[in-house]
Amino acid sequence: MSSEGLHVPRERLRRETLNLHYAITSLIEELEAVDWYRQRADDCDDPALKAILLHNAREEIEHGSMALEWIRRNDAEFASHLKEYLFSKGSITGHEEAAKG
Repeated sequence: MSSEGLHVPRERLRRETLNLHYAITSLIEELEAVDWYRQRADDCDDPALKAILLHNAREEIEHGSMALEWIRRNDAEFASHLKEYLFSKGSITGHEEAAKG
């Protein structure tokens, strides 16, 4: 899995690249955790445990959102694409086609 480590020697990477790697890896891990908690909640037959699992999923969504915002603030290319697509109306792929002209 790409989130497990670096693909090139650490000393060849800029500090900004390392920080972005940490943020992206964290975002991936938070989204995976959301998925795992939701699957477990769907499969769980104990209402109290299900509530805990869904609470945990919401916490992971919060963490992922914070990581995504850090990425937006620190990577202009991500920021540009997020500005283009987040909270847009209509077809997502249609929006891309219209944006490209």
